[in-house]
Amino acid sequence: MEEMSYYEILEITKNANGDEIKKAYRKMAKLYHPDRNPNDDTAEHKFKLCNEAYQVLSDDQQRAIYDRYGKEGLQGGGGRRSSGGFDDLGSIFEEMFNGFAGGGRKQSRAAVDKFPLDMGVEMRVSFKEAVFGCEKEVKFTTKSSCKTCKGTGAKEGKVTSCSQCGGKGQVYVRQGFMTFSQTCPACHGEGTMASEKCGDCKGKSYTEEKESVTVKVPAGIDTGNRLRVSGRGNTGKSGVRGDMYVTFEVEEDSHFIRNGNDIYLEVPVFFTQAVLGEDITIPSLNGELTLELETGTKDGQQYRFRNEGVADVHGRGKGDLIAQIHLTYPNRLNTAQEELLQKLQESFGIESKPHESMFESTFEKVKGWFK
Repeated sequence: MEEMSYYEILEITKNANGDEIKKAYRKMAKLYHPDRNPNDDTAEHKFKLCNEAYQVLSDDQQRAIYDRYGKEGLQGGGGRRSSGGFDDLGSIFEEMFNGFAGGGRKQSRAAVDKFPLDMGVEMRVSFKEAVFGCEKEVKFTTKSSCKTCKGTGAKEGKVTSCSQCGGKGQVYVRQGFMTFSQTCPACHGEGTMASEKCGDCKGKSYTEEKESVTVKVPAGIDTGNRLRVSGRGNTGKSGVRGDMYVTFEVEEDSHFIRNGNDIYLEVPVFFTQAVLGEDITIPSLNGELTLELETGTKDGQQYRFRNEGVADVHGRGKGDLIAQIHLTYPNRLNTAQEELLQKLQESFGIESKPHESMFESTFEKVKGWFK
């Protein structure tokens, strides 16, 4: 028997509201659906558990019974499931199979397109371009509903009833004791198919065209960020054009390391500078900064400069610049340098040999082990 609770199955808390439950179910059902996991018994089992959990938790009455009595309570007189959950399931799967990539537009069956109206492109920008913003041209290929066949993909627009769904535009999938409807993958919900392919679009229902547009990249953009360019996506049957979504990839810099809006800079410091606490000049995103080393600065010590980092892409101030110290030492010493260092060490007396006082009792203990 499955030990996980319905909340654990959908990976939500007991305080989740209806929208959170539906969102979690949509995510899990999409992940484990048999169409996406053919011949995977484990995925099929998890898919059934998700359905079972959603049926209960999406119904206030069933959920109340489950919260109080568990699954056993649902098996009694109060365990009769309402049919409302099945309507929700149908709408969820309609969304899942009918254009998740299309930006969430809901279209009527008569106006449905065989391709998503929204489209995505990737843009690679340099570290400097991302930090300060820029204007950059992006080249892409768009799809437009074929004017010759009016987006049917059929010669002279002549179509016949879809053989897979019988003209209904929907097909039905049975999973255990439940049946789901989804948009027909063969006709994309239209219920019709081409008798003969259109000569211009070769039956694809659309034509392609190369375009370019100059995108204004905002300062502070980072890898993985997306920018919507309105009205530069694909064009559907109705003439409505979708949007283009630009996903950014930012190149790394040889000295500055970015972490969100903060910038890290490794600063090599000679050991004498660290001991004496000198002031040194370091680079920043906006020029130069003076780093005032503390006397006895340690290796790996960090100094933070407020508001010297990257501007937040949403306009919420700036990050910081963090200078991290990397102590360096001479590769070799000449005779004069060795003598000077020897004199310096002697001038500190016992302070120059901290290990002697620290390990004095340990030395005595170890000697006693061999008596």
